[in-house]
Amino acid sequence: MEKSGKKRFVRYLVFLLAVPPVLAVLCHLAFFLIVSTSSQMSMLRENRMYARTYPEMVARVRLLEDVIAGLEIKDAAVYMEIFHNAPPEIDPVNSLDILPSGDGIQDRHYVEYTAKKAVRLFAQAEKVEAAFAKTFEVYRSDDEHLPPLSLPLEDVSYAQIGASVGSRVNPFFKLPMNHTGLDIIAPQGTPVLATADGVVSGVVKSRKGQGNVVSISHKGGYETRYCHLGSISVKKGVRVLRGQEIGRVGLTGNAYATHLHYEVLKDGVCRDPVNYFFASLSPDQFANVRYMSNHTRQSMD
Repeated sequence: MEKSGKKRFVRYLVFLLAVPPVLAVLCHLAFFLIVSTSSQMSMLRENRMYARTYPEMVARVRLLEDVIAGLEIKDAAVYMEIFHNAPPEIDPVNSLDILPSGDGIQDRHYVEYTAKKAVRLFAQAEKVEAAFAKTFEVYRSDDEHLPPLSLPLEDVSYAQIGASVGSRVNPFFKLPMNHTGLDIIAPQGTPVLATADGVVSGVVKSRKGQGNVVSISHKGGYETRYCHLGSISVKKGVRVLRGQEIGRVGLTGNAYATHLHYEVLKDGVCRDPVNYFFASLSPDQFANVRYMSNHTRQSMD
């Protein structure tokens, strides 16, 4: 009986193994339990790599946050020391990169993104740190001085801003000509103010060209010029203070309308005066002033 039972069991087993579907299932089961595919091995290696690098990336991100926080504190201190005012708030959203999105995004994409972002931010932080070091060096140096940062007129709005430095259409000749300063529209008789401490280096009274002009020399190789003045209240050689009245807006010389033509020179080279207004205007006001000065194609002199 025992031998016949064993024979029946063996025959039954042989029958099952001979059936193709059952054999296929058993083969697949054995294959997945014993043998790993190349994609599985690759995924296992990636998981092990991410498990090793993730703690390091978290530490680097935290360190980077501490570095950025320190730079913000330094930035606020420098801004307050120079301009005696709290720095303007900056929206950080515009400077952020956009993360990849979609149903097919895998965890490794975020890890790779974080790694690249961290490297980029560390490089930027090093540049900012170097810029701070240079700023402190210049600030401590007796050879460097702040440029004329004030406005030549009180309460200037962007609607008063005309053409700045560059090629502009001359209102008299109707041809593009080099414009060496910034036109600021103002009523006749508006007080004109010195934009920094200095010494009056020139006083010109004329009915031609730039009309009545006051030139002021400042430390650091800077010079400012105030043109088309209706009246002048200073003399050559006198020392003036920032914000002191030096004359009044007029219509002298070749002026298309009453306005102040304001120039800034550094070592004899004309600069764009708008670049020196950032300390006297809010970020929004400065952006509007810059837009007007760049997009006004015709000068007023």
